[in-house]
Amino acid sequence: MQNINNIMRQAKKMQEKMAHLQQELETKTVEAQSGGGMVRVLVNGKFEIVSLKIEKDVVNPDDIEMLQDLIAAAVNEGIRKSQELAQAEMAKITGGLAIPGMGL
Repeated sequence: MQNINNIMRQAKKMQEKMAHLQQELETKTVEAQSGGGMVRVLVNGKFEIVSLKIEKDVVNPDDIEMLQDLIAAAVNEGIRKSQELAQAEMAKITGGLAIPGMGL
């Protein structure tokens, strides 16, 4: 019975750490770019776009598809980097173990 109590205490502690981590991830950001820096995106650790910057030189009304592709590429790269950041931070708490239900 004491073993179960210890496990429950540890699970509660980890849950508290995860809640703190989620708050912390809101303040951490990663930057991604495409088109040689013509499109830049800043994504936080909760996979939200914080900012998107587009250099005016890349805006060509006759080639909107290229701009759309550059934006999509930058956003996708930003989300990928943000996911890596979140996984690395979570690994610090879980010791690298993948615990079901404890994902971000």
